Amino acid sequence: MDSSNHWYGHAHIFAAYCGLDGTNPPRINGILQHGWTFVHGFGYGHNPPKGFARFVWSDVCRRRGQAIGWRDYVVTGSPFLYLDGMLAPEPDAPEPEGTIWYPFHGTADYEGVTGDHDRLIAEIKETEPGPVTMCLYYVEYEQPQIRAKYEDAGFRVICHGKRGTFWTGGNHDFLHRQLRELRRHTRVASNRLSTATFYGAALGLEPAVYGDPMEFIGVKDGFNGEQLLEWTFHDLHGKHTDAAVARQIADRELGRDAMMSPEELREVFGWQDEWALTEAIEQEVVTA
Repeated sequence: MDSSNHWYGHAHIFAAYCGLDGTNPPRINGILQHGWTFVHGFGYGHNPPKGFARFVWSDVCRRRGQAIGWRDYVVTGSPFLYLDGMLAPEPDAPEPEGTIWYPFHGTADYEGVTGDHDRLIAEIKETEPGPVTMCLYYVEYEQPQIRAKYEDAGFRVICHGKRGTFWTGGNHDFLHRQLRELRRHTRVASNRLSTATFYGAALGLEPAVYGDPMEFIGVKDGFNGEQLLEWTFHDLHGKHTDAAVARQIADRELGRDAMMSPEELREVFGWQDEWALTEAIEQEVVTA
């Protein structure tokens, strides 16, 4: 189906959870939501044809989609939440400290971002009480002039990897890296409410949204969504928030209450034949 099902290793996480090959996931009969969105779960170009399922993380997205006439929704919960339950904490991991910061990013395909990095760095230094890890999206990480600004500021600068294009070039352990990094910190921050903000909040980190919001190059005035997000999710904006309240919101947006069993996911993804084959091979090995 859509190659975005493999972005960030989502299909791989679900396959492993379902007892299938996590390095080579089967085809999913529909399209997975690949990032948090305040609308119906899908961005431009990811609307599946009629008859194929829209697999979204939360019932919130389903309701928003149905409000505009879309159907064929299946609510599964976020792959990140499944991974959190599957990936054991590192035994020698240090005590969490400091802030992991995710600046608003562009995409490699068609969207660039412009903003004042120096002003953002100054505000981060004024705000954050502990060490700062600056996590750049691969688009900005591969631009030496941007990466150097944050390195010269004394921040630890990292990148979780690439999402990939048409089933190639992506890091299938992207979310594994992100989860491990988030667990190392006590705060998660960004200059725009984003997927990473919700991931951190769902783990119990204190989220913060502040600083130069930056813009997509050429965006029309009033079309960047910033004011809408702040009005809708005011509890998550600001330099300091209530982590307990934020966790409740994150659980709702990521669909913690919609998470399925392996049997249920295999059913909705159309993976029954793959599972039957896996069981047959295992039985054959046992009896050989």
